[in-house]
Amino acid sequence: MATSSVTVSYPADISDWGEDQLRTDHMRSYLKKTKGPAREGDTWDVFLDVGCCGDSPDVPLGVVAVDGDGELDEDTTIEFVEREACGIDSGWEVQSEAGPEPAEQ
Repeated sequence: MATSSVTVSYPADISDWGEDQLRTDHMRSYLKKTKGPAREGDTWDVFLDVGCCGDSPDVPLGVVAVDGDGELDEDTTIEFVEREACGIDSGWEVQSEAGPEPAEQ
């Protein structure tokens, strides 16, 4: 049975810009081509573009529901729902001096 839909959650603390980028057709296409099989409870880390000259953390997406066998194809519908914040720093601020400090290596 092919997967007709997958519901994926994103943290409430991504920026509005990040949410807009997440909901694009090209992000849905990327997820269909690179993720799967989808299983409830999976976490997919994805990069959301914050614009030029910036840096952004990967955003953890959580698979919350799968209708079908989990195999993704071009006909699979990907739906997004918001979940609680997880403490990520994202958005335009990551490009400025006010943004997060890089991790020590």
